[in-house]
Amino acid sequence: MSNQDNKIQDSERRKLEGRVEMEARVLAQALPNMQRYADKSVVIKYGGHAMGDDALAEAFCGDVALIKQSGVNPVVVHGGGPQIATMLERVGIKSEFKNGLRITDEKTIEIVEMVLAGTINKSIVTSMNAKGARAIGLSGKDGEMVLVEKTGDLGFVGEPIKVNREVIDMVMQNGMTPIIAPVSPDKNGQTYNVNADTFAGAIAGALNATRLLFLTDVPGVLDKEGNLLREISVKQAKALIKDGTISGGMIPKVETSINVIENGVEGVVILNGKTPHAVLIELFTEYGAGTLIVKDEL
Repeated sequence: MSNQDNKIQDSERRKLEGRVEMEARVLAQALPNMQRYADKSVVIKYGGHAMGDDALAEAFCGDVALIKQSGVNPVVVHGGGPQIATMLERVGIKSEFKNGLRITDEKTIEIVEMVLAGTINKSIVTSMNAKGARAIGLSGKDGEMVLVEKTGDLGFVGEPIKVNREVIDMVMQNGMTPIIAPVSPDKNGQTYNVNADTFAGAIAGALNATRLLFLTDVPGVLDKEGNLLREISVKQAKALIKDGTISGGMIPKVETSINVIENGVEGVVILNGKTPHAVLIELFTEYGAGTLIVKDEL
């Protein structure tokens, strides 16, 4: 064997040893975090580009199956705005908007329920089951899980006022993963569309979840220079909203985060769902994958 061949073999061996060492470090780091979240509830709001990209969607379903198998109790709440828009266009229903928000009339709410609680929900369930997550599809209607009331003047758009966790508990106690569509009735049985972030927050609060994860299309909360803030308190979050650092579409996510933390959720993470395996990185490594919002220190 030539010296060149020996050098190539030595190089390949060093690379392999490096990969093994790195994987060992990751596993050593992951195990304590797995124990930390064992038997705890983690609510994940799933949507945006992470749901629209086939490769990311497959990776997400595999990650949820893995955290389930590691002893965590995941609950997935999903959105579906782009898919709703596509279906409305396909059936010839022209959307009306007010201040950039879709008005949900009687015809529209039928399509919303069909897409969210039907097409999208069952597609996610099928993918989750293929990865071993033992998923079951639900909506806010099932078992009177979420009661809502009308908000604003956008038609059939509601906000949760009561959450009954009985169905979710029953599903998790039987080793299954709830996949929940954010459509719910009011006290008269009228169906309403609910903002998926708000819906996920209500579910997390009712479950006293250890974590609520918002999968978004951005890295997390950024400072004025555009740098990611790894961890902020509720007090700091309120100050960042007040001074304009947190603005636009990030405001409702952070406000929902503040609300659920004040109602018993240990921490909320806003992270980039476009990052492969973002959920695993956030839960099982010390690095995290976004911005963790926690309650103020006493």
